[in-house]
Amino acid sequence: MKNSLLIFALLIFATSCTSYKKTIKKSTDGIVLSNFYKNQYVGLLVLDPETNDTLYAHQSEKYFTPASNTKIFTLFAALQLLPEKVPALRYSVKNNTLYVEGTGDPSFLHPHFQDSTAYHFLKKYKSIVFNLNNYVDEKLGQGWAWDDYQYYYQPEMTSFPLYGNVTSISNTNGLNVKPGLFKDSVVRTWYTKNRELERNTFYFSPSRKDTIEIPFRTDTVLSKQLLASALNQKISLSNKPIAGKKEILYGQASDSLYVRMMHESDNFIAEQLLIVSSSTLSDTLSGKKTREHILKNELADLKQLPRWVDGSGLSRYNLFTPESMVMVLNKMYRTVPQQRLFSIFPQNGVSGTLKGWDYNAGYPKLYAKSGSLSNNYCLSGYLITKTGKTLIFSFMNNHYKNPTSEVKRRMQLVLKQIADTY
Repeated sequence: MKNSLLIFALLIFATSCTSYKKTIKKSTDGIVLSNFYKNQYVGLLVLDPETNDTLYAHQSEKYFTPASNTKIFTLFAALQLLPEKVPALRYSVKNNTLYVEGTGDPSFLHPHFQDSTAYHFLKKYKSIVFNLNNYVDEKLGQGWAWDDYQYYYQPEMTSFPLYGNVTSISNTNGLNVKPGLFKDSVVRTWYTKNRELERNTFYFSPSRKDTIEIPFRTDTVLSKQLLASALNQKISLSNKPIAGKKEILYGQASDSLYVRMMHESDNFIAEQLLIVSSSTLSDTLSGKKTREHILKNELADLKQLPRWVDGSGLSRYNLFTPESMVMVLNKMYRTVPQQRLFSIFPQNGVSGTLKGWDYNAGYPKLYAKSGSLSNNYCLSGYLITKTGKTLIFSFMNNHYKNPTSEVKRRMQLVLKQIADTY
């Protein structure tokens, strides 16, 4: 009798799931197969992680330009390799001299973080020797737009970033420049550029009332000057790695970096997180090394190996499939406590790049990462249905010429129909 009831219950469940999927397929096909998508590319995968059941799939095994959805892979890598607090620097003390190597930690003197652990640690020593040559990748990523060098979202990558590798300029009660070392390098004029291509000459309109952040050109000599100015003490440089045993100083809470990366889509934090992650693998810093390690080990089971060339998604060389995105999201869903995981992702109507997607206006609840480049918009993450179930999805749109607002509107309609149905 008990076996009969169990079989009956399973049949009811299977029939119910089939009915749900048919309804979802019919309503979703009505949108993604419409003429609106005739001259563009769209891929969508929706998974129920509790049953491992695919509720909807359309071109989910195809490769797309992910834009900032790349940060989902960066987050996964950091969660795998970084401890609770970020390694701020490596050091050794010999004969009252502090020898320091960077780890790629982006938070030192960063305008959006308040952690001063590394600063106060360095202030304790009168003799400091820095090795700033342990980062081996390029300062800018493969496939980045060269003419974006002057914009806040494309700072250079270094082993020991300072001030987020940007100059902050404002015009409140006089000209304010941070770091102050650049104050004489700011030209107050009407000019279309923010900075010269090859040198740290910055342009700031006299009529501006907001704060602008402009990446500065980095090199070891400038880093030495900025450090000496910030610490108000002499700094020496060395081309040699620290000999012997090295200690690690831990600073900023790792989750605080993850939240900024995901909520603000901070490209600099994303790139530096891959670099910091590589510091746990070897003394040589390289975002490429982190990507290769993660793909070879923790993500060796991906069915479609991505082309993963940076941490932020600035590069159009990146290629990922919706299926790979969902698989990585599912791995995090199964290993990271839900409250922590969902706090890292933007919530629609509440935070980050999804704040304008107000679920009180009828949209379903989402914890997801958006990604946009011209003519590309992607969204991947977690969808909460009306019945309280959590679904994992990746929705990718590439090479469209329609307004992005129209692309988003159809995405919102699809996700709402799925949330209302399942």
